[in-house]
Amino acid sequence: MSTVTTKPVVIFRFLAHEGPGYLGDFLDEQNIPWQLIKVDESEPLPTSILAYSGVVLMGGSMSVNDDLPWIAPLLQLIRQAKDNDTPLLGHCLGGQLMSKALGATITRNAIKEIGWGEVTVSKSELAKHWFGEIEIFNAFHWHGETFSMPAGAQNLLASPHCQNQAWGMGKHVAFQTHIEMTPDMVKKWCEEGEIELRESASGIAVQQAGAMQENLAVHCFFLNKVATQVYSQWIQGLKV
Repeated sequence: MSTVTTKPVVIFRFLAHEGPGYLGDFLDEQNIPWQLIKVDESEPLPTSILAYSGVVLMGGSMSVNDDLPWIAPLLQLIRQAKDNDTPLLGHCLGGQLMSKALGATITRNAIKEIGWGEVTVSKSELAKHWFGEIEIFNAFHWHGETFSMPAGAQNLLASPHCQNQAWGMGKHVAFQTHIEMTPDMVKKWCEEGEIELRESASGIAVQQAGAMQENLAVHCFFLNKVATQVYSQWIQGLKV
């Protein structure tokens, strides 16, 4: 499964508590070097993507439509990665950034999704490439917006409340949902999102902290299996 590369994977973080999670553990297990750029701490963005074997974008509470100084240069780096065939991987906000960079739009989703919820894998060869024999799984959600599909992308996942939960395009894959979660991350997000959970309590697809943390180790165990399948495919495209 392991991939030999001398270049590190670059991981962009936008909130301190929304780091690489299980992806970091997976890359370490595969002996794949990675570099974390803490956008939330105003660490400078690279001017070029060519020093990296892959590009990962994590989640965050901001919108890609916000007027933030780092968004425009980061969108340019995403486009540069695609043009260079350097694989892109986006989680939630990261998937929205990929989508916007490649010409899609990000809008408010009709229903806010927070907590565990089933997603269905599309019936296509590309979906099978990324997910293998997995047909349905319990994903972790925390989003109020959604992306449309960039030109050339194929839908990979859907939930009852959000049609575009993931898309794929060649070596690139973008998620609206989260597959990188660990038990500690779920607990920390519940703490950090306490006000949002209280204000969104009436939402039909919003779980409260207690429900999210019930059988948490089991939920994350099976989600990590899904992530291993996806990440194992993604690293095959890394630039050496």
